[in-house]
Amino acid sequence: MITCSKTGMYYAKGQWVAANEKADAALAAMGFVESEIQQAQTGTISWRILQAHNQSKDPQTLKLKFDAMASHDITFVGIVQTARASGLEQFPMPYILTNCHNSLCAVGGTINEDDHLFGLSAAKKYGGIFVPPHIAVIHQYMREMYAGCGKMILGSDSHTRYGALGTMAIGEGGGELAKQLLGRTYDAAYPQVVAVHLTGAPVPGVGPQDVALAIIGAVFQNGYVKNKVMEFVGPGIANLPLEYRSGIDVMTTETTCLSSIWCTDETTRQYLALHGRAADYQPLAPADLAYYDGVVEVDLSKVRPMIALPMHPSNVYSIEELNANLADILHKTEQDCKDLLGGKVTLNLTSKIENGKLRVDQGVIAGCAGGMYSNICEAAQILDGYTCGNGEYALSVYPSSQPTMMALTKNGTITKLMAAGATIRTAFCGPCFGAGDVPANGSLSIRHTTRNFPSREGSKPGNGQIAGVALMDARSVAATTRNGGILTPATEIDYTPVIPAYEFDDSSYRSRVYVGYGKPNPEETLRLGPNIKDWPTMQPLPEHLLLKVTSYITDPVTTTDELIPSGETSSYRSNPLGLAEFTLSRKDPEYVSRAKAVQAQEEARTEGNGDMALLKQIHCVPGCETLQWNQVGIASTIYAVKPGDGSAREQAASCQRVLGAGANIAQEYATKRYRSNLINWGMLPLQIEGQPSFALGDYILIPHVRQAVQGDLSQITAYILKDEKPQKFALSMAQLTDNERQILLDGCLINYYKNH
Repeated sequence: MITCSKTGMYYAKGQWVAANEKADAALAAMGFVESEIQQAQTGTISWRILQAHNQSKDPQTLKLKFDAMASHDITFVGIVQTARASGLEQFPMPYILTNCHNSLCAVGGTINEDDHLFGLSAAKKYGGIFVPPHIAVIHQYMREMYAGCGKMILGSDSHTRYGALGTMAIGEGGGELAKQLLGRTYDAAYPQVVAVHLTGAPVPGVGPQDVALAIIGAVFQNGYVKNKVMEFVGPGIANLPLEYRSGIDVMTTETTCLSSIWCTDETTRQYLALHGRAADYQPLAPADLAYYDGVVEVDLSKVRPMIALPMHPSNVYSIEELNANLADILHKTEQDCKDLLGGKVTLNLTSKIENGKLRVDQGVIAGCAGGMYSNICEAAQILDGYTCGNGEYALSVYPSSQPTMMALTKNGTITKLMAAGATIRTAFCGPCFGAGDVPANGSLSIRHTTRNFPSREGSKPGNGQIAGVALMDARSVAATTRNGGILTPATEIDYTPVIPAYEFDDSSYRSRVYVGYGKPNPEETLRLGPNIKDWPTMQPLPEHLLLKVTSYITDPVTTTDELIPSGETSSYRSNPLGLAEFTLSRKDPEYVSRAKAVQAQEEARTEGNGDMALLKQIHCVPGCETLQWNQVGIASTIYAVKPGDGSAREQAASCQRVLGAGANIAQEYATKRYRSNLINWGMLPLQIEGQPSFALGDYILIPHVRQAVQGDLSQITAYILKDEKPQKFALSMAQLTDNERQILLDGCLINYYKNH
């Protein structure tokens, strides 16, 4: 079904040639000359788009400026506040502020709606586009209104993916968007590019989530596409409708890739024309010769309905395989969940086996992945004439935008779903991050949404609550609903998929969306609710840095949801100090108190009351015998094996920083975006090889840390303070750009802009 090449590959006139010692001869036999072979890297779609947006003269050192940006109501306040503190005057490009995460205004009194009014006032003041609550989820609006062939879009949401429309889109932390608002660039080394070669056509009952989960299962664990661009090519693309492509594309985030891009064709042109943007079409395809750093081969005809069991999108099985080995697989999943949650609670899945089948408790079709027109139409077709029943099992459906809702209403799809007992909601991302359709304790929810990390369904394991999410395609969610909540792949349902022609009606956008790009009004007053706070002052990097380990996490991967929980805490993301109280609350509840204790030590040091016994230990480090407290800064740090998988949210880093953190120490970072967030908030993204010799509560001194940041990052000397016998060990950092070095020296991005 899916295989990954073990070497780089040349795509030569539609054929694959392995990049080995025989490659040159094979390519020469196909008519390619040496100069063409040497320049084959330039034959990818990715190369052409990235270089078209590159402001540097070095094609391997990218300085990118984007065509548009997008944020939602969890992130745009912090981004605008960061940019405003750094000298923002007006938005230099279309910046779309959507309201699809805290749109229910259900937590914290007025604070959610206060954020929305802040966003509208910012759009008026600086010249932006404001999409009010319930009108569209962020990525559907961008697909419908802004994505186009050859463009690049930056978003402050990790699922910023519009590759199926020929747009290279990247999800990043807010600091990167603030840079763009201030006219700066997104700096990165030219990424590796991996081809995803599609052949065949899906069988009826197999949807885009099935294909996406199959790919995630094949490439996540081995990091095959980590921080790379996934470029979709091959004859199978022609067999996929545009929304089907988008459904696969949006889930590429869960592979930890940097971005994605697809070949475009007449199907792409028709979609853009239907949305009034025919001029945004251009054909995109690899050149006759293109070099890829790897190839993922996907035979679409062999994909079957898939399920990602709790608690990660890569925990993938075919539903057929799961049903054939139900007890064993569920028992393994239970144990994995128990280990992940530290044994606090147990998700009992094996108790849900009835007569050899799995009974689930809830179904959801929602968001940028599930809530698209074609998914909902086909789900309704499967359910037409059937019922959800009046027991515990329930189905909810969230169309991804008002135009989608209008089209589904006009063609009768909404009526069919309602008649079957499904409840219809407005455009909302809540089921993807734990703020909508929270199931009962012990429940298993099947969802065509983007993620199933711990607590993504809204439960609180720290309070003894536990529920799980299994990701599935809308078609199999509907089939399971039709079968009374018994897990059923859609391929077992006898139906012929027929999707009515889509009619795009943008009247709801024309009525409600504020479009102010290019029309800033400096006299507009920002609406600052009582929860909207400025960033606290952050100090520059000291000459010598003393770190105390305040959390020690040994899980193979630590998600951003564990670093700063999603769900109801999202309401406090406009208040840096308020939100920081939730840092690591579900993973390490004592972290905040430990970090605050270190912060108090630093405050005492700056007031001249440094701990002299601790200073005496520092004096035992070679070369540090005469250091005084005015030369040493104290900060907290966390150790995690591989932190940062998941959301782009900058708060996973900034919350540590406002509590006085100065670094993370990891064996590796799960995503570029989390590492970028650390840098933009002035925390050293340190790495260590193998198991660390320090422990929770240990002090680590990095002498001459400013000099280290400016020098060779491959070997940074550090010492664990052990009474009079400090233990020397090595840290490192991956390559930094000159700007990133300066941001770390200045203490954070805001300081950097103030100073430069």
